[in-house]
Amino acid sequence: MAINWVLAVRAVQTVLSIIVLGLMAYVSSWWSIHWRQSSPSEINYLIFAPAWSLLALVPLLLVPLKFSHLQDSTAGRWGMLGLEGLTMLFWFAGFVALAVFLSGRICFGMVCDVARASTTISAMSWLAWAVTFVFGVISMVKRRDVRFGLKAHMSKEVDMHQGV
Repeated sequence: MAINWVLAVRAVQTVLSIIVLGLMAYVSSWWSIHWRQSSPSEINYLIFAPAWSLLALVPLLLVPLKFSHLQDSTAGRWGMLGLEGLTMLFWFAGFVALAVFLSGRICFGMVCDVARASTTISAMSWLAWAVTFVFGVISMVKRRDVRFGLKAHMSKEVDMHQGV
C-alpha cells in the first residue's frame, strides 16, 4: 500500500498553523499589554491566516476521505482547488506583510524574536500550501486525481475475444 504524501503535507500544514497561531497570539497579547492598544493589522492578519487554514483543512481532508463523490464532480474539484489557492494566498500575504512590518522597525527582545520566528514559519507554511496547490493544478490540467491515487476518468477498454 502506497503512502499518501498529501496527508503528510496536510499534517505539516496543521502543525505549522497551530504553531503560528500560538506565536502570533503571544505577540498580539504582548503588544496590547505593553502598548495598551490593539496590535497592528499585520500581526492580527497572521492570527487570521492560521485560523482560516485550520478551518479550510476540514473540507480538504474530509472530502477525499469521506465524501469522494463530491470530489468526482468538476465543481467539487474546482471548489477544493479554489479553497487551497485562497489559503495559499492568505499565507503569502501574511508572511510578506509581517516581514515588511518588522524590517522597518527597531526591534529587539524576545517578542521580536518570536515575531521573526513566526514570519519564517509562516513562509514554510506558505510553501507547504503552494506545493499542494501546484499539484492540485497539475491534477486538474491532466484531468486525473494524482493526489489521492485515483483516476477521475476510468478508461473504457473493451476486451475483444476471438470469435466475437
